[in-house]
Formats: sequence, C-alpha cells, structure tokens
Amino acid sequence: MEPGSTGLVTDAGSHTPGRGNPIRCRLRTRDMTQSLRRALDEVRQAPLVVDVLRSGDRLAAAAARESGPEPVRLLTAAIHDRDELTAVAAVHALAQVFDDGADAALSELLSHPRQFVREHASWALGTRLPRLGAIGRLVEVVVDGGFSGVLAQRTLARWATSAPDQVASAIEVALTDAVAGTTRSRLVETLGLVPGPVAGRALLGLAAEDDEHPAVRLAAVAALGDRPDDDDTVALVRRLATADGELGAVSRLAAIDLGIDDAGSGEDRAGLTVAQLFLHADIDRDLSRAGAGDNGGVATLLVRLGDALAAGPDVARVLTLSRGTPQAALDALQAPSRAEEHLLTPVPLLPEAVSAAQAWPSRVAAQRGIRRVLRTHRPDVLHLRMAEVGSLAAAEVARELGIPVVFTLAPDPHAVIHALDMTGGLHRGNFGAADEREHYWFRARLVQRLAEDAAHVVLFPRPELQHDMRELLGLDVAGQPDRYTVVPEGVDLGVSAAAAAELERPGAPGPALAELDALVAALPERRRSLPLAISVGRLHRVKGMATLVEAWASDPALVERCNLVIVGGDLADPSPDEREQLERVDEVLARFPAAADGLLMPGHRPNDVVAVWLAAARAGRPDGNGPNGVYVCSSLKEEFGLALLEALASGLVVVGPAAGGPATYIEDGVTGVLVDTRRPDEVARAVRAAFDLATAPGQAERVDRALERVRADFTVQAMADRLSSIYAGAVRTAGRS
Repeated sequence: MEPGSTGLVTDAGSHTPGRGNPIRCRLRTRDMTQSLRRALDEVRQAPLVVDVLRSGDRLAAAAARESGPEPVRLLTAAIHDRDELTAVAAVHALAQVFDDGADAALSELLSHPRQFVREHASWALGTRLPRLGAIGRLVEVVVDGGFSGVLAQRTLARWATSAPDQVASAIEVALTDAVAGTTRSRLVETLGLVPGPVAGRALLGLAAEDDEHPAVRLAAVAALGDRPDDDDTVALVRRLATADGELGAVSRLAAIDLGIDDAGSGEDRAGLTVAQLFLHADIDRDLSRAGAGDNGGVATLLVRLGDALAAGPDVARVLTLSRGTPQAALDALQAPSRAEEHLLTPVPLLPEAVSAAQAWPSRVAAQRGIRRVLRTHRPDVLHLRMAEVGSLAAAEVARELGIPVVFTLAPDPHAVIHALDMTGGLHRGNFGAADEREHYWFRARLVQRLAEDAAHVVLFPRPELQHDMRELLGLDVAGQPDRYTVVPEGVDLGVSAAAAAELERPGAPGPALAELDALVAALPERRRSLPLAISVGRLHRVKGMATLVEAWASDPALVERCNLVIVGGDLADPSPDEREQLERVDEVLARFPAAADGLLMPGHRPNDVVAVWLAAARAGRPDGNGPNGVYVCSSLKEEFGLALLEALASGLVVVGPAAGGPATYIEDGVTGVLVDTRRPDEVARAVRAAFDLATAPGQAERVDRALERVRADFTVQAMADRLSSIYAGAVRTAGRS
C-alpha cells in the first residue's frame, strides 16, 4: 500500500493498477521496470559501500514509481541474493512499491533466515499500512529484543495510531506467554506507545500489581506518565509516588509528566538557554569517568564547553543532558540551583548502562526523559552530535516541541565504513552481519535526517572538507554557505597551565604525580628512566589502542626506546568493547612477550589527572620516567581529536591520523607526525619519528609554535563564541527570538 496512507490491510487481496489502454499500460510498466532494473544494477555495481548508501536512495525512488507484481518479484530476488549490501537496499526499495504484494513480501521477510533481513524488514514495514498478519510477527521481534526489537517497536507504534486495539491485543497475548522480566518490560514499554483504552487498562493493571517483576512495573508506571490524566491513572501514580526506592522515583517522574506535580525550575532568563546532550556518558563536574566505556572526549568537551558558553554574554543557561538514575533526574528537576548557569541534567534510561552501539533499546526512556527536561527548562535551541540513540530521541522531541536544532555533522558512520572498505574489513559479502552489530545503514539515514531537519549544521575542519562531504555523504556544503559553518573544537588551556604548574610546585608531589611515579617505579629497573609514549582514550576498536600496542610491541628498537602508557577503559568492569580490546592486547603480548614489561595500562583517569601526566611525559620526573615523551593517537577515525590538542598544548610531539581533524592542526614533521593509522608498521615508524622530533634541536621553538596554534584557533572559549552566534542565528531563523 502507499506509504503515509491510513487503514488496516488484511492478508488477502492485492492491488490492481487502474485500467486503461492495455498496450499503453504494458509499455509504461515495461519502461518503469527497466528503470528499476537500471537502479538495481547501479546498486550492484557501485564500487564502494558508501556509494550504495546513495544509490540505495535512487533505487527506492525508482521503486516508488512502480506497481504490480514484477517489481516485487525483482526486488525479492535481490533480497535473497548473496550480495548482502544489495539485499539491504532492496528491502527498503520494496517498501516503496505501490502494491499489496509488497506488503505480503515484507511480512514474509520477518521470518527470513538471515537476521539482518528480518531487521530491515521490521524497519521498512513502518512506512506501510498496518498489516494484520504482521502485527504478531513484529511483536515476536520485540520479544527477541536488541536493535531489531527497537525497529519493530517503532513500526508497531506507528501502526498503533490507526490500529490501536489490534496492536494492544497482540502485545497482551505475548505478555501471557512471556516469563522473563526483561522480556515483559520490553513488551510493556511497547504497550505504552499504543493509544486507547485497551492499552491503558492493561498498563494500570500491571503498574498496580505488587507481585509483578520490578522492571515491568517501572515500565508500566513510566508509560502512565504519557497517558491521559484520568482519575484512575492520577490516583495510582499518586499512590505509587509514596513508595521507596526506584518505583517511587519513577512514579514521581510520571507525576511530573502528567502535570500533577511541579517540576520546579524553568524561570525566564535574559539570554539564550542552550541544551546539549550525550546520553552514553556518566558526566560529573570532576569528569571522574573520562575514558571509561563511552565517556570519551565528547563528555569532557560538553562540561568545558557548557561552562564557557554560560560565561559568555549571549547565553544565560546551558543544560547538559547525560544518563543518570531516576532519583538523580528527580533531584535535578525539583531542586535545581536557580543561580547555576550550567546545569547537569540526568536522563534515566532505566536499563543498565551499556555502550552507544547497544543503547538503542533505551530509545523510549531517553525520549521520555529528554522531553521532561526540555519541557521544564524550555531551551531556545538544542545542539545534537553524533548518530546515536540520544540524538534520535532528542530530535523527535525537538520536532514535537518546536525547538530548533543545531547539528554537528561528521561523516560517521560513513568514514568508518569507507576505512573498513579500504582495508577489506567490510564488503558486500559481510555487510549484513556487520550492520547487525554497528547499524551502519540506520545510522547513515539518521545522519541524513538530522542534517536535513537542522536549523544550522556545524562541520569539523578537514583537509578536504568539501570533497569528503560530497564523496562520503553526497552533500554540497559549498553551495549553501549560510547553512553550514566550520567550527573547530577546543580545549581549556587553563587545565594544561595548571598541570605544568603542578610539576613546578615544591614539596611532595600531588596525588596525580605520585600515582604516575608509582606506576613507573613498578617497572623493571632498566625501564624506569625511559621516556613515555602515551595515549589517552576509550578502549574501543575505532580508537585503535590494540593496534598501537601491536605497533610498539612488534618493533624491538621501539620497545627498548620507550614505555607505552594506555590511559583509558574501565578495567574493573569492562564493557564488551573494552573486553575485546583487552583480549587483543593479550594476544599481541602473547606474540611479543618481551614487550610486556614496558606496557602500562592503568585504566581511565579524570581529565585533570591526565593533563598532569602529559606534562610529566614531556618534562620527565626525578627518579621516574625520562623526559621528551610523545603522544600517540592511533584512531582508525578521528573527527577532531581533543586529546591530541591537549597533548599539543602540553608541549608533547604528537602522532595522529593523516585524515580528519588532526590533519588540519598537526604540522607534519614540525609539531608532530601524521600517519596512516590502519597499518601498525606505519604507526611504529611514526612513533620513532616523533621521538626524533622530541629530541631534535629547537625544542622551545617547537613548543611555542604548537601552543600558539592551539591558542589561535582551538580553545574552548573560541568555540563557545562561534557557537553562541550560530545558536542566536538558529533561533532567529526559527522565529523564536
């Protein structure tokens, strides 16, 4: 059926095109099918994976002009082919065909033996009319969970607007068979997206049931906050709000959502209120979790940037949203400091914190929590970064509330896809399996949607910005200069200055220096005076930490020249991504056991501690590490590289990727070395070259040159000034001034 129409489709019947001249109809159908075949051939013959992201759009556009059984047959055959990349494109093209046969084919794909096909069918069905026979299958996908369950849940929520009773009944049937609390809570969360009395009565019963699984009750209570405020709902939420623990906190948040409890803040201020978010971080003022899990450079940036924005003349208040507990969210809403200009506002995601790639099932909770914060504080503009669940949820809330969005557009996942394509790690034969883990197709479409809907788009500097945007994303940024602005990220030079001063402070070393000294003292005696090659970041394959260890460990001369320090990762409770990198490091050391004595992996450390360690790596320590260390970033993809900038500001020679942001501020052979980080041998060569630079004559001039480069263009204060102007322009454009 035609996407966007309303109604309910049964499993019987098929669409028949309007009648006319039979010969003319056959000729028109043949011409259209030939156009579809050409578009399909373009997808199959595209040389690069990123090319298919755009040719897939053209295939879908060609399919939208088709009707009848032939295009359905043609696309279904492509879906069953071994070419996984073409199969994905064909699923979404099939969803555009004007024919009941397309609905039937998509429904059948929910039972396809390949997981990625089922996943994309769940997504694609959301553009179609509700199909009675597919509702139960989609509920089964929700039961299975994961990213597929998220896509099925979105489709069911869309179908529920025109078929609420059918969707609610199917979910209730599934609940009678589901035993596990996590499964039941997913189903209840989905039930909360269904309007109407059938779903409402079921949610009230589940929320009131004392013997129900705690996660199920939490999901039901949270969903009640989005229902009409009838007497039964209000009475139950008020009663549960007196409960202790998480149930009471979630109930009090639901009371705020219903409007029966006051959230507290939201006073008018002279100047802009700006909201920014990164939901996959545990953000606190001390940045104590920096480098653990997904608490990377962006978490540090948002704290520093929020402070700098609020200190400027045009921004009155900054809201930084990150994940937190229901009680923390409640406290922030009900007892904010009215004098505080930069508020850290937690969003409860209810499930256990997971990595960004695994966090998509928190979409509904994220959307609910973001809506609550934005309704309370009424920001004038919302700044989004990255194609992840927080941006997806926040963009939907912003559209609902009429808040203009500024979006920082990076070619991600496009750059990662391209890099993996170039190394052979991603190709037509394995794209579907890779997409199941990383959701490349969905995230690429999300980037496209966020950029299209944004009031203004911010870009990172890149050596070939216009070329990369055109080739990777198909965007002509030069043709719309008023819509796109390049804004470099920035660091707080005060942090680097304080770290350098710490080295000069008389008396016993402070805690940061004492810890570094102890780490070095634990090394074999012959290694204690060696300089450090240091790298700071998350333990994630994109950051290339295991590649760096391999580059260093496999080069005997380099092992004898320096110790390697990897700062990052939650070693006490590693995430799956962190465990993967730690296992790879163990494999490297098993091959090069002589290097084990010189590798230091202390785990994550607060940003201020890292700054002191960088300063010590350059200056050296009495009876500790030697001077003239270097900093190494071996990321497969680095859009900008805040840790690299902090290392430059500390006076270290740096090694960074010869692409993306680092190539715009590292002077190759002067302040650092640019390298193809995909090759461990090249990384090792670059580290050797960096040590040569660090011990060459003219060190004072090199350090001054690097610091002036950072000071001129890459401070967080300069970034805040540029963004303030962009925010004001976005608000004016949206008519909110």
